[in-house]
Amino acid sequence: MKQRPDVLVVGRCCVDYIAVVDTFPKEDTKAPLAFRIIEGGGQGGTASSCIAKLGGKTLYVGRLGNDAEGRFCLQRLKDFGVDTSLVNLVDGGTTPVAYIFVTQSSGKRTIIYERNALPRLKITDINSALSHRPRVLLLDPETTYLAKRLKPKTVGDARIVYDCERWREGMEAIMAAADFFIPSSLFLDSEQLGFETLGFAEKMFSLKARIKGELIVTRGLKGAFYISDDALFHVPAPKVPVKDTTGAGDNFHAAFALALARGLDIHETVRFSVAVASLSCREYGGRNGIPENQEATQLAATLKKSRL
Repeated sequence: MKQRPDVLVVGRCCVDYIAVVDTFPKEDTKAPLAFRIIEGGGQGGTASSCIAKLGGKTLYVGRLGNDAEGRFCLQRLKDFGVDTSLVNLVDGGTTPVAYIFVTQSSGKRTIIYERNALPRLKITDINSALSHRPRVLLLDPETTYLAKRLKPKTVGDARIVYDCERWREGMEAIMAAADFFIPSSLFLDSEQLGFETLGFAEKMFSLKARIKGELIVTRGLKGAFYISDDALFHVPAPKVPVKDTTGAGDNFHAAFALALARGLDIHETVRFSVAVASLSCREYGGRNGIPENQEATQLAATLKKSRL
């Protein structure tokens, strides 16, 4: 019998073309390019790579075009040790790309992405993968529309972690299905939520009341906030030399899913996730800075949670 996967990741994989500049240019001006790199990207692809780099057994489900970009993405997943046996290469399909501009002085990135024109994944793709009995199912934003088709019988004992980016088709269904709902703080300002007049803590508790599972909110350099036992907690981000924040959120979700699979409690899980996401910002591209498990664990042990 094959080893049970720690995490089944479902979602987007693409090619990231990363341009590093001294200063982000104003519109209709020119700016010199410091250097450029090409790396695999996409929330699902980067999360899968992160889990594998941290020593987890990862099964990735997604679609790529049977083109040069798709074969590059597939190879990069294999380079990290991701199980790609369920990746579908679509003949005649075009693998999406993203153009990322990173400002050297701040490490901030601006992304211009290509919408995915490949055939949408179907619920049967997930159901087939779930037969491998993963401990955790990590769904990225592009899979939101599938939430209403998820059946408890098929999911089994796998806990569902949802990477929430913005309001999408099927949002209500995933809010009702996810065991761990993890948006960035920007999601709290979504028009559909109607939280405009509320403070940050009020938004957190108001959103928690509308979802089934646990709520964890990432907030960039401020770290992560979460609610446990009706109390709001905060884990600050450690100080690391930041070169590029590309993929930090994807790596947070990856670390979170793996920590759950390993049996860590919510407090340990958030600390580990903050540590991994922060360390991943040390290099350019979403995957080059992903730490080894020991380094991430050691840093996580130094992070202190506070009750707000």
